[in-house]
Amino acid sequence: DCGQVPGLGTSLCAYAMTLLDEPRDIIMYDGGIPRYPTPPWNYILTFNIEGLTNEYFGTTLFLRDWKQYEMPCFEEYELVDFPVGQLEAFTTAGGTSTMPWTFAGKLRTLQNKTIRWPGHYAQWKAFNDAGLIGLEPIEVDGTPVVPRHLLHTLLEPKIRARPNEQDMVVVRVIARGLKHGQEKEALVDLYDYYDEATSFTAMERTTGWHAAIMAGFMARGQTPKGGVPVELAVPGQVFVEEFRKRGFDLRVSYS
Repeated sequence: DCGQVPGLGTSLCAYAMTLLDEPRDIIMYDGGIPRYPTPPWNYILTFNIEGLTNEYFGTTLFLRDWKQYEMPCFEEYELVDFPVGQLEAFTTAGGTSTMPWTFAGKLRTLQNKTIRWPGHYAQWKAFNDAGLIGLEPIEVDGTPVVPRHLLHTLLEPKIRARPNEQDMVVVRVIARGLKHGQEKEALVDLYDYYDEATSFTAMERTTGWHAAIMAGFMARGQTPKGGVPVELAVPGQVFVEEFRKRGFDLRVSYS
């Protein structure tokens, strides 16, 4: 699971855990959003639309009270303040990847929420409630139609990023636990932006560089052989050292 999230976010969760002596709670927020939101959507699509609707459908797996907990999409809505502005956050599918299995019984809390500019949640929650993200065919004038396919066809041209349209990726990982015997919170923030020099989107940069860095570790024989979860493949600190060499704006603070 290499890429933006899951992938980069997974590696940053592993890194955040190393910032405490006894990590207990890991809370992640992430999202790819337009740098300059434009109504009515305030969103641009910088990857395959099927990936977007997959995130918005079904359930995801968290850790709550040290155990795996199945959470539906579009739950636990909140507004969160970031340096780039106030963003809305809500549950979506798949972001925690293999971590609920790796850290069950080791972390009390593990969760991930997708972040968007305000207004996105209400739009997509309505699409979901109307059945437009569903995969079961319905009959329209005697013709079977998959609601999600119809939504893709109608909506993608309206939200697909235009050439050179600027996007940004925000990832925040909050780690809570003990450090030197005291309760501490470690905050890891990533802000990445469309690169005008290369025309790479922030989504391409954060997706591609994570995969490339992990592939480099594999090629050098620095990962365990066989199938290994990202969070166990490369130590968090080692990954971050390579990641920072690519010029990413990664900020760490304690409280």
